[in-house]
Amino acid sequence: MFIVSNFLIAIAKIIDIGLSLYMWLIIIRAIISWVNPDPYNTLVRFLHAATEPILYPIRKRLPLFFGGFDFSPVVVIMAIFFIQTFFVQSLLQIAVRMAQ
Repeated sequence: MFIVSNFLIAIAKIIDIGLSLYMWLIIIRAIISWVNPDPYNTLVRFLHAATEPILYPIRKRLPLFFGGFDFSPVVVIMAIFFIQTFFVQSLLQIAVRMAQ
């Protein structure tokens, strides 16, 4: 049973790292959007391509624009925190209980 437990721990850690990296991509995109970036820059295009599939549906359903401020990155970051706190921690606890 320890093999399944170790597998679940590895999956939980990979998901946690992936979510953290995605959160940083969203934060970097939000910061870069404040300085009017060059749309042909490779980094800007990558950030847009990596984050827009998640941000666009939220932006479409969340018509909250106060003074040009887009709240969709805040919603996505809160969702990432929720997933990390609930799902990843639940996987880790299941794995620990399986190892006992």
